[in-house]
Amino acid sequence: MSAAPVEYGPEEPARKRPKTLLDMANDISDRCPGYRVEIIGGQILVSPPPDAAHARALTKIMVPFIAAGLDEDETSVVQGVGLWLPDMVDDFAVPDLSVVDADIDKHLIKHNCYDPICFRLVLEVTSSNFRTDLRVKVAAYAEARVPVYVVVDRKHQRLHVLTDPAGDEYASHRVHAPGEIVALPDSVGAKVTLDVAHILKAGSPG
Repeated sequence: MSAAPVEYGPEEPARKRPKTLLDMANDISDRCPGYRVEIIGGQILVSPPPDAAHARALTKIMVPFIAAGLDEDETSVVQGVGLWLPDMVDDFAVPDLSVVDADIDKHLIKHNCYDPICFRLVLEVTSSNFRTDLRVKVAAYAEARVPVYVVVDRKHQRLHVLTDPAGDEYASHRVHAPGEIVALPDSVGAKVTLDVAHILKAGSPG
């Protein structure tokens, strides 16, 4: 049984109100500019600013999405847009890249995060916190019913494509190595193929 919420009258000073996880996440964001702060599974996750190789991989992977026409009338290709997670009251994630419906602005929930119904695909490029992308976020995005989740795994030099969310996992999880050309599901809105070697090479330090 959950505890009843505490209500404060107008005479109660705001400083007495307990901070929510969202308040604490905002405090961390204010103290650590450039860091990515998320709340997943009721836990605050903090990621350091990406390195140059991470940014290069993200740029390279955007090209085929844009070339396929996914940044035009019906959909947009966006970076760093918050996705509100349905699992807990303040949960949200900030994928590196997303393909979203063009009317996403109509589906703002709060904290600059949007209803997961708008997201056709989310993509993460791993950094030092690769376990989060390959474990924690798999469950989070599946529970949010995001149809396609792609992970550029720079540590293990693999590309993961997860589809068909079911509960807290994806029914299909395919792992691709350099040398493969991967066709993404048509559900993203267009035919998109990814050159695994090309993307992973861009994500490797010079």
